[in-house]
Amino acid sequence: MTLALGCIADDYTGASDLANTLTRCGLRTVQTIGVPDDALALPDVDAVVVSLKSRSIEASQAVSRSREADKWLRARGASHVLFKICSTFDSTDAGNIGPVMDALRADSGDAIVLVTPAFPGTGRTVYQGNLFVGSVPLNESPLKDHPLNPMHDSNLVRVLARQSKSRVGLVDLAAVSKDAEAIRARLHELAAQGINAAIIDAVFDPELEMIGQVALDHRLSVGASGMGLGLARGLVASGRVSEASAVANEKPIGGPVACLAGSCSQATLAQIAHAEKSMPVLRLDPEKIVAGPSEVQRALDWSREHLGKGPVLIASSSTPDQVSALQARHGRDVAGHAIEQAMAAISEGLVAAGVRRLVIAGGETSGAVVDRLGIPAFLVGPEIAAGVPVLRCVGWTKGEAVTALKSGNFGGPDFFNDAIRLMP
Repeated sequence: MTLALGCIADDYTGASDLANTLTRCGLRTVQTIGVPDDALALPDVDAVVVSLKSRSIEASQAVSRSREADKWLRARGASHVLFKICSTFDSTDAGNIGPVMDALRADSGDAIVLVTPAFPGTGRTVYQGNLFVGSVPLNESPLKDHPLNPMHDSNLVRVLARQSKSRVGLVDLAAVSKDAEAIRARLHELAAQGINAAIIDAVFDPELEMIGQVALDHRLSVGASGMGLGLARGLVASGRVSEASAVANEKPIGGPVACLAGSCSQATLAQIAHAEKSMPVLRLDPEKIVAGPSEVQRALDWSREHLGKGPVLIASSSTPDQVSALQARHGRDVAGHAIEQAMAAISEGLVAAGVRRLVIAGGETSGAVVDRLGIPAFLVGPEIAAGVPVLRCVGWTKGEAVTALKSGNFGGPDFFNDAIRLMP
């Protein structure tokens, strides 16, 4: 297998988002969970997205895991690697975007790396280095209340500079609006000044294609799925990749289906409320989850009563105020870890009960569930919502299964039913 593109994603739902984007752009794509074992048989593909759970761990661990993934991808022919980050640049001042970028850039030998979370088609734009979520700056969006990585500054040049050892510059819209050569000239100018990382503006989707074309001159880029779109279209346009046909429909899985929601985003909270109109929903008590295993057992007992009658949804999601109060009582890390592991334990119990169709909402929840279930890789299937594909398990010891891993803010009001309809 010789890869046209290698990708390292800092969480599992972001990896699914990117894999979905690459597939839609014509690249045959597999998403792996962690760096694959050499014994795992993967199909012949154009791109591999290595999913790491490294967004919120200690920076040195994130660097080590990302470098291991980079080495694996390069060994399989990837001349360009994208370090995939969240489109809202989720990262504290300690990292992990900056430290991982620094390490991968040093390994690549690139003098300068292009960085952008922009994806205008999904409402993420960058202007004069400032990230906008829809019509508002990042620091005025709901991401200011993120339970793990609250974002209080929209200026990405400042944000990245605080966590990186690199000097950070800007390729502004004046250069981007001209052409690829203007972007190259600006990068050359910045590199000559000793600047090693450049935030690049993007306001409209066509600009991503030009950015991707320039990024392919280098061995490394950093960005969200919008950067992936630009890279994929650049590879197809250059003839380095032959555009693949649509993913074929696989045989139905059948059997019971369950949804797990751990995200506390406004979108997921609204989706849970909407789901209550069409399926049984169990809302877990986060305080009881932290206290012990009784809430996990309650969820499994409840699910056994309802699974034979149709889809079910189990939610640990809470409002930002409730999350803050829980963290104040128990500590952020303790509370977060307890909830993630409870959802993972519930997923394990659901699989033991015969569930092979799982819909998971929330990045940290998705990571904990997939790790607990030991799923090594996924083939990317039909798109449920922007950035969220159906994923068919590859190499799983328990056999055929499908899942969906949704970042908190993704999907429409009826997301859970939308997912179930595409997971027969």
